Amino acid sequence: MAPTGRAALLAALGSVPVGVLEPGWTGILAVNGSLALACACDFALAAPVRRLVLSRAGDTTARLGESADITLTVTNPSRRPLRARLRDAWPPSSRQPGTKTDASRHRLTIPPGERRRVTTELRPTRRGDHHADRVTIRSYGPLGLFARQGSHRVPWAVRVLPPFTSRKQLPSKLARLRELDGRTSLLTRGEGTEFDSLREYVPGDDTRSIDWRATARTSAVAVRTWRPERDRHILLVLDTGRTSAGRVGDAPRLDAAMDAALLLAALASRAGDRVDLLAYDRRVRALVQGRSAGDVLPSVVNAMATLEPELVETDARGLTATALRTASRRSLIVLLTTLDAAPVEEGLLPVLPQLTRRHTVLLASVADPHIANMAKARGSVDAVYEAASAASAQAERQRTAEQLRRHGITVVDATPDDLASALADAYLALKAAGRL
Repeated sequence: MAPTGRAALLAALGSVPVGVLEPGWTGILAVNGSLALACACDFALAAPVRRLVLSRAGDTTARLGESADITLTVTNPSRRPLRARLRDAWPPSSRQPGTKTDASRHRLTIPPGERRRVTTELRPTRRGDHHADRVTIRSYGPLGLFARQGSHRVPWAVRVLPPFTSRKQLPSKLARLRELDGRTSLLTRGEGTEFDSLREYVPGDDTRSIDWRATARTSAVAVRTWRPERDRHILLVLDTGRTSAGRVGDAPRLDAAMDAALLLAALASRAGDRVDLLAYDRRVRALVQGRSAGDVLPSVVNAMATLEPELVETDARGLTATALRTASRRSLIVLLTTLDAAPVEEGLLPVLPQLTRRHTVLLASVADPHIANMAKARGSVDAVYEAASAASAQAERQRTAEQLRRHGITVVDATPDDLASALADAYLALKAAGRL
């Protein structure tokens, strides 16, 4: 139970004539006794909160940055009308800063035996699962002097998925893929390394593509046609160790790596390749394996939703062993990790031969654009020192990349805005060269 501001105001106003006309206990009891009786009657006439029946419906998933609408149905089974204020509590990260109060509070008026619906709009600021907290209802009497208050647990969860901002680049990458496959209207022939079919020779065809055995069996010159490799295995390996927690701009490196992995997963599945996902630091954080082309992208997005960087050093040997178990046949292994010298030289380089012996390895890393801006700074002593420091960091990063390339690894090092596109281009280049 709780008194309202109206009751406090009436008590304050009633104290004025008591102090002027009848100071003493008689006046106080006359005013406050009447007010207390009115509050008791108001409390008795308020609809009971515990008997209310609440249920939820609405969105269960939403992309980061988009809204999710949750509908709460309140049923009043009592014989008294419900006049109430309702607070639907969710974690602070479920709403934009400054909108918590307006978005979570609602006014309700429900006649006896009826029900009403209220909609709470969430706009999460973090990935992962967001669970509803208590629904608190304050039921007022007809005079608005006193209220009943209680809470109900109405479970609901909304999974916030990665935003996949690079999906706007997917049409251009698919156009390049169709060009490789020879299915565009451009005057170019599709490249490829897998035999597709035989057709009759036409002027302008490469004579090296003539199949002389097939020509001998027919009355026309036969030419081989080729297509890009298909049905290859792509294993996306996300490093979720401490280096992925470093923030580049407004987001951790892990978020940029996930966005690049999503674009590559969408592109590779459209190209006819099989895509698996492994997230690892010292243990497996997520594993998506054996999904069909139509199901792989939703499964990968769903698995990434709850991933967070772990403040531990990544176990490179464990990561390599797990990747080898996951990729039992020759595959393209895409490592989304750091290019920092210490983790690579002490952790990754000693175990790389185990991967490169059986698989094609592509390493993608998130570069900090602030370092590039620092390297261009001039005009003061501090700026020159900053530029020298940035140039040293860039040179060390380039040396690490060259070490990896000497082991036969393709390296992609790009800023968060460019990483997804650069990784997709590297995949298409490997596919065109028949190196998958």
